[in-house]
Amino acid sequence: MLSACVLIRTVHGRFDDVVNSIRQLKNVKCIFPTLGRYDVVVDLEASDPKELGASVLRMGKIAGVVFTETLIEIQH
Repeated sequence: MLSACVLIRTVHGRFDDVVNSIRQLKNVKCIFPTLGRYDVVVDLEASDPKELGASVLRMGKIAGVVFTETLIEIQH
């Protein structure tokens, strides 16, 4: 199982719409608001890189998302 955090910046005034849309996505384990450079942090889990990538790409296409940054967990 792959895990990742997606950091999301939203358009001013669209935070609630973005959060509600992201909650509907399949691989979302946790979503929470943050203060600072990013407005939302999303924890994802997927069975493979292709599934993880598809989820992140869907997030980037949601109306109100300015940009995303994805941090993929590594095994050490």
